[in-house]
Amino acid sequence: MLDDILKDFPAAPNVWGEGALFAFSGMDGPTDAASMFVATLGEHPCDLLIHTPKQRVLELGLGGEARPRIIAGDVLGLQTDGGDLLMTFSCRHTIVADVPAGAEVRLKYADGTPAKQAAGTWVCYDDQADDAVALSLKGNRLALSFARSAQQAEQRAAEGLEIEPAAEAAKRLTAYRKLPAMSDPARARLLAKCFSVMRVNTLSAEGVMQQHWSTPDRVPHKDMWLWDSVFHSLGMNRFDAELSWEFLKSMLDCQLPDGRIPGQVGVGGNESLSTQPPLLAWGVWENYLALGRADTLEYALPRLEAYIEWDCANRDSTGNGLLEWQIESNPLCRSGESGLDNSPRFDEGADLEAVDFSVHAAREMHFMSLIAAELDLEDRATEWQRRGERVSAAVHDALWCDEDGFYYDRKPSGERTRIKAATGFLPLLLEDLPAGRAERLVEHLDNSDEFATAFPVASVAASHPEFSTDMWRGPTWVNLNAMIVRGLRAHGRHQHAARIASATMEHVGKYYQRYGVIFEYFDSVDRVPPPRCDRKGPSRGRYDIREKVDSIRDYHWSAALTAEMLLDSEQAD
Repeated sequence: MLDDILKDFPAAPNVWGEGALFAFSGMDGPTDAASMFVATLGEHPCDLLIHTPKQRVLELGLGGEARPRIIAGDVLGLQTDGGDLLMTFSCRHTIVADVPAGAEVRLKYADGTPAKQAAGTWVCYDDQADDAVALSLKGNRLALSFARSAQQAEQRAAEGLEIEPAAEAAKRLTAYRKLPAMSDPARARLLAKCFSVMRVNTLSAEGVMQQHWSTPDRVPHKDMWLWDSVFHSLGMNRFDAELSWEFLKSMLDCQLPDGRIPGQVGVGGNESLSTQPPLLAWGVWENYLALGRADTLEYALPRLEAYIEWDCANRDSTGNGLLEWQIESNPLCRSGESGLDNSPRFDEGADLEAVDFSVHAAREMHFMSLIAAELDLEDRATEWQRRGERVSAAVHDALWCDEDGFYYDRKPSGERTRIKAATGFLPLLLEDLPAGRAERLVEHLDNSDEFATAFPVASVAASHPEFSTDMWRGPTWVNLNAMIVRGLRAHGRHQHAARIASATMEHVGKYYQRYGVIFEYFDSVDRVPPPRCDRKGPSRGRYDIREKVDSIRDYHWSAALTAEMLLDSEQAD
């Protein structure tokens, strides 16, 4: 069965992929984020941990060896000695599968309490969340359904038994067959996986979201996040520019009357009190280059202007054009607003004039100038260009340390922090980088005591006393690499850009082959595999998302930006 369905389709790595996401994609129809009928792959093939408010577990005892043939975000195919297993979603609330003869199927709560059974149907009802998950079996066919009542869940599961999993899987796989061809089979497999992660983390209109939107990961983040949405859109431009625009518009739609755009928004309207790195104008401009619709610029420009005005009014206490991230009291997350939650840059808790925030603001003004010019709004284009140039000049004048040849954050006292972080390379994104500074910055990328690690670019220099595998305290992140690669290319450092992009694809691919997932971040020294990296505290060793979130699996921006690099590399070759 599987060989017929998956003819010429890239084979999955021979690994189950514990923690991989399994959910219905908004690219195929309506989703229901509020229900949290989202699964992650369990420890044993083919167990699913279902992340409803009260978690359930679907256990499939297959017996013998299970050999993965396809493991995508909404299609699972395993070959066993007893036959093939094919599982997929028919819609947002129902999973259907054909299972091998003799498979032992069980539904239970995550705490081990078994589901209630009656006449071939098993039901787990949660009276607190007022939801139900029902399992029905008929021969080798199963259906697992979610609903707001036990009766409706049972009815949906009964209807699911009449649905052919093979036909539904074929629908899900249509999009993969349209992916650009890759000359390297390993890279073709990685591209398919990246696209799978992008699909599963795309949701449909719901609640305050008026069109498609994206999330970093259906579990545990589940909401929409500001800078994440831009990175997702950059990758999605390569596959569906209309959908990419919807990601951005969903974020812009959440703007508050004072101009602030929250850093995090849920479908129910819940929102964070802070913001996140301002990248939306960049995202809108890149999408325009891919989509070519001027109406998107008309919609976005006034919102982008109000947003950057809010940043300048509320995050520049001195009025000198250099912006300061909001600092929190939580020692594990000093600056969630920056997106670099626990970076040692913030350990002292000072309101730093930040390199990254200021560079992002200067670039946003530059892109708003381009947008205004495209709309024939010459006065606004000139004004934003001038303002962006002033912020950029302030970055180069105040945050550059000529002695070290590096950009540092600056304390309220005027003293530079001298903490070498990967954000110190972001001024490469500015067009007016003074002569000679690109060469000085590249020296740090070549220094094995700093950023020339096994998997560059480390989030802080390897020589920093707090260097570790804990998130932004040493690990490598694909989003920072993507920005640094762009900056290096902009200043003619193509060899260094290619080296970083190649290392990114290599390591993301290596750990996909080993674990079956795309990780949130990676040990830059490459001694500790991603599952063992710390995340706001030590790793517990054994993976258990119910106990502690370690390096998140099937992370959207890692997949989207890796896909972008893969396609760029294919074109370059």
